[in-house]
This record gives sequence, C-alpha cells and structure tokens, in this order.
Amino acid sequence: MEFTPPNAPLVVLAFLGLGAILALTALVFLGAAVIRKVSWLPWIGGFAVLVVVLYAGVLLADSALSRERTLDRGEKKYFCEIDCHLAYSVEDVEISDTVGPPDQAVRASGHWHVVRLETWFDPGTISPRRGDSPLTPNPRVAYVGDAAGRRYERAQNAEAALAVMGRPSTPLTQPLRPGESYETLLAFDVPSNAHGLRLYVGDVDPIAFVLIGHEQSPFHRKVWFRI
Repeated sequence: MEFTPPNAPLVVLAFLGLGAILALTALVFLGAAVIRKVSWLPWIGGFAVLVVVLYAGVLLADSALSRERTLDRGEKKYFCEIDCHLAYSVEDVEISDTVGPPDQAVRASGHWHVVRLETWFDPGTISPRRGDSPLTPNPRVAYVGDAAGRRYERAQNAEAALAVMGRPSTPLTQPLRPGESYETLLAFDVPSNAHGLRLYVGDVDPIAFVLIGHEQSPFHRKVWFRI
C-alpha cells in the first residue's frame, strides 16, 4: 500500500505553519510601515522570502527523491486527510467491445476497459475522538495512461449504459463512515494497440500542489494502478 502524502499531519502542520509565519510577517511589515521604521522593511521582506524559499526547497527536494509506484490488483492507495484515510484499490477489470443492454449498446472505438474501483474508509487510521460521523471524499480525478504517454478520460456515455443495465456503481463523492466501502465502475475507451495500461486516481484540490510529499506537488512521481 502507498500513502499520499505520507506523514499527513506533519505535512499539514508545515503548510499551516508557513501560512502563519507569512501572516505574522505581513502584520509586522504593516506595523513597521505605520510607525515609519523604513529601515526594517527590507529585513522583514527578506525574512518572508527566505521562509518561502526554504519551504519550496524542501517541497522540490522531496519531489526529486520520490519514486513512481504501480500497484497490483487489490493493493491500496491511501489518501491521507489528517486523521482519517480513504483507501482505493482496483478489484477487477473487464474488457469488451460494447457495454449496455443490446438495444442501447455503446460501442468503443477500441476496447472498453471497465474498472471496478473500491473505496474504503479505513477505521484503523482515525483518531479515537473522531467518532462515527460520515466523511465526504474530496473530489477525485481518474484516467488511464499507456506506455506511450497517452491519456484516456472516463467515458460518461459508457458508464451511463452500465447503469441502465443495473450494474451497481457508487459515485466517488459518496460519503461513508469508518469501516464502510463501496465500488465504482469507471469506463475508458482504449485503442486496441495501447499497452502498459495504468489507472491514475488522484486529488484535484489545488492546495495539494503546495503540500510537501503530495503526489500533486511539482515534479512529484505518482502512484498508479496496474490494469
């Protein structure tokens, strides 16, 4: 299993600490300007720049040291949300030329790859004080990549056709309580000549871009699922 980001509480504290230092520095800068301590301003501004540079340096160094990982069937990728973790895993992949009932079948340009993705709220990762209240997952992006670097997005028409067939599928944004899980069907139209297929499930929260150790941070390697 893989965590993104590892050590989430420390990562969030570092980000919040950066914000607090910059806010305090801004107040000191404003105060110095009000009392006309002009000679202080370059030093205060320089301190703020130094803090940002140090944080950015740690973030980029962590990205440089990161490694790409591809998880096999059933292996879990955890998204850490401070005191509770959601785990995702690929449980099955179906390949076909068409999906949907015979009278409403949707044909693929290549082959449909229908991924059965499980979402699980791991009860072993929560704080004892959290309780049993439901958690609404952050928005996720999901796409398939191949060995040539091409990217294939979810096919909404195929997923709608699967729903018409009565195939159970829960939206990735469905809230769940500790210990609960559900499965989501993700459909992708992949060319017949594509190989080395992998599924990526990731965050779309812009804050993740500036979190140390998060796979969405600049140049950080990602965790994929083999399909």
